[in-house]
Amino acid sequence: MPIDESRPFLPVQIALLTVSDSRTAADDRSGDILADRIAAAGHVLADRHIERDERSAIVARLHAWIDDPQVDCIITTGGTGVTGRDVTPEALAQVQDKEIPGFGELFRWLSYQGIGTSTIQSRATACVARGTYIFALPGSTGAVKDAWDGILVSQLDNRFRPCNFVELMPRLTER
Repeated sequence: MPIDESRPFLPVQIALLTVSDSRTAADDRSGDILADRIAAAGHVLADRHIERDERSAIVARLHAWIDDPQVDCIITTGGTGVTGRDVTPEALAQVQDKEIPGFGELFRWLSYQGIGTSTIQSRATACVARGTYIFALPGSTGAVKDAWDGILVSQLDNRFRPCNFVELMPRLTER
């Protein structure tokens, strides 16, 4: 899909949350990949944090960033599987105003190209919460590359045609 070079690029302020019981800043490879891609695309990494797989802690972090005027978008990585400790989609459900079901559908379609039916174990999802986009990605390095390169790099670019998430930002809180 085309980028309209006649439009000026508008950087998005993105907060990055890794959800994991085992990752630290020293070994958060998926978070590092996303941080690098966010910067390479010209966006601003507004904040970055690692949170344990605890729904209440994830919800509290999301609420803080949703209310922060310096955060336009939140990307999470991890906690989207089907095990008992995977609670990121449930945390998003507690804060969301509107789900974006097409994100998870498109992510799994892209993921299927590389990992086949194993993609069915992913509960990647997205939503809007009080005017802030939230995208929940699986924690694998391949999954974050698929989501960023196949969906987010273009949808978070206001020059992407025929439409993108950025141009809708001013209208997300309309009633």
